[in-house]
Amino acid sequence: MNNQRTSLLGAIVLAALAAPSARAIDVTAGQWTLSFDGNVNANYIYSNCQDHNDVAGGLACVSDTTSDNSSSVSNGLLPAALSVSGATTQDGQNLGFTFGLYPGISTNDGGSPNLQDIAAKDLGHTALGTAGLDIRQVFLTVGGSWGSIMAGRNIGLFGADAILNDMTLLGVGAGNGDYAAPANTSLGSIGLGYIYTDWLSQINYTTPDMGGAKITLGIFDPLNTLGQTPANHSTPGFQGKIAYTAGPLYLSFSGLYQQQRVQCADLGAGACAAGSPAGSYVSYGSSAFDLGGKYDIGGLEFMGWYYRGKGVGTTGLFVLSNDAVGTSRDSDGFLAQVTYKMGNSKVGVNYGVSNLDGTALDRSTLCVASGVVGCLVRRNEKWSLGLYQNVTANLLFVTEFSRLQSKSDADQSNTSWNFNAGLFLKF
Repeated sequence: MNNQRTSLLGAIVLAALAAPSARAIDVTAGQWTLSFDGNVNANYIYSNCQDHNDVAGGLACVSDTTSDNSSSVSNGLLPAALSVSGATTQDGQNLGFTFGLYPGISTNDGGSPNLQDIAAKDLGHTALGTAGLDIRQVFLTVGGSWGSIMAGRNIGLFGADAILNDMTLLGVGAGNGDYAAPANTSLGSIGLGYIYTDWLSQINYTTPDMGGAKITLGIFDPLNTLGQTPANHSTPGFQGKIAYTAGPLYLSFSGLYQQQRVQCADLGAGACAAGSPAGSYVSYGSSAFDLGGKYDIGGLEFMGWYYRGKGVGTTGLFVLSNDAVGTSRDSDGFLAQVTYKMGNSKVGVNYGVSNLDGTALDRSTLCVASGVVGCLVRRNEKWSLGLYQNVTANLLFVTEFSRLQSKSDADQSNTSWNFNAGLFLKF
């Protein structure tokens, strides 16, 4: 079977950074080897938030009317996970499959785990609640000396390396707890240095290793702009990635392209011609790239990634990606990080910024004067300090402090901070 392991998170995410080393649970059944791996984590999170929201799309937390401070016990950037993978070799081809199940521990107050029913969520946690289940991975793999094909639902290519190397991946980063959404987790540095890669339906091909380099190209199920009426897409989305490894050096470049369609019904006056038939839309091309790398000198590791996009938005793919008449917005950002490992301990600091450039219409209609409340976000930034301690081979103790600031086009801002301490058990 050439030791093929098909769970991407099992092989990369859960082994990243300061995660304690551990092997999956393997069971052999006939020609197949089944592997079970995953994690359970919980964090105490104390947050200080502002009691007013001046920035539309800002990520600094805003409190309710009762208190600026909050305490919770919640998942971190990773939900709990149970990944079931299978691998075999038939007729010289390595075959595999993965099912990844990701439950949370926060109470799901109603609606989808990702798009909570706001009316229900405002009620807060009550009796008879349950946690949500996020099924992120369902895919198959076929591989050989010619390379490999992956088909199904799995992590995207654009932005993946930034989040997989974020030190807060096994912690919390940005987050004020009590979240069943998005996907039962905190933000880490999502929207604060990189755009969330997401879990996407795709078919991609990866070349064999070529002197330390691998190339992956794929077609993706196209995404609609969040909060807008879904539109049919005549072409798929496209993503690609080039990765290079040479000893302690790792470099990567990834990109995406998708033709985006926004229905006239979701746009303001002047976006479409008067009398346009039902179903008319405005279209634009969405594109983005990111590049970066990491280098390890002994226990000292330096990491940095930069991204730039047009019509991609901020925080998540196609979130706030266009204005009221369908004009695409530009965005960019970076995440820089330094960590140092000493025996069973790792300490680190990272700093990230995500910028969203409003259009001329945004500036003329949303923020015509200083003091307008709720102007579109221009900048989200965060810095985090973290300590990651291997208590045993499978158990990690995590503690972090993070400070966030969001600024709008009118230079208004929201600022928050949070402290977290918790346990991460990998198996």
